[in-house]
Amino acid sequence: MSEPLIPKHGGYRRLITYRLGVLIYDATAAFCARYIDRRDRTHDQMVQAARSGVANIVEGSEAAATSKKTELKLTNVAKASQEELLFDYQAFLRQRKLPEWLSDSPKALAVRQARPENLAQLRKLMGLLMSDQSDRSDKSDKKAEVAANTMIVLINQETYLLNRQIARLAADFEHEGGFTERLYRVRREHRDGKG
Repeated sequence: MSEPLIPKHGGYRRLITYRLGVLIYDATAAFCARYIDRRDRTHDQMVQAARSGVANIVEGSEAAATSKKTELKLTNVAKASQEELLFDYQAFLRQRKLPEWLSDSPKALAVRQARPENLAQLRKLMGLLMSDQSDRSDKSDKKAEVAANTMIVLINQETYLLNRQIARLAADFEHEGGFTERLYRVRREHRDGKG
C-alpha cells in the first residue's frame, strides 16, 4: 500500500510541550496580572512570549501536513519565545533582589517532580513551597519569589523538551524528507502502477 500524500499531522494536544506550554501561558497571564503593572510594556511582552511559546507549537503541528520544514522552524520559534520569557522572569527576580533557585535545589526539584497540569495544581504547589520558605518579614516578596522561580523551573522543563522535540523533528526530516520528497514518491508509485 502506498503512503498517503498528506501524512497524519496535528495531534499537538497529545504533546507534553503543548500541555506544559498552555500551563506556562495561563500562569504567566496570572503572574503578570498580579506582579507587573498593566501599563508596563513588560506585562504585554511576557504574556505575548508565553502565548507565542504555545501558539507556534499548534501552528507547526498543523503545518506539518505539507511542510516538515515549517513545523521544525515554528517549534524552534516556540523554544525561542520560552527563552525570552525565561529572561523576563530572571530579570523580575534580579531587579527585586530576590534569589533565583539553583536548578538542583529542593524547591526546584519539588516543582519538577510535581508536574502540575493546570493552574489549580500549580497554585497548590506554590502554596506548599510558600510554607517551606524561611520566615521573612515581607510575605509579598516570598510569594513573588516562589511564583517567579516556579515559572523558571517550568520554562526550563519546556525548553528542554522542545530541544528534544526539535532534534526528533530534524531526524525525521533527514530520514523521510519533506512534502516535496513525499509528493515525488507518491507520484512515482502511482506512475509505476503500485498505487
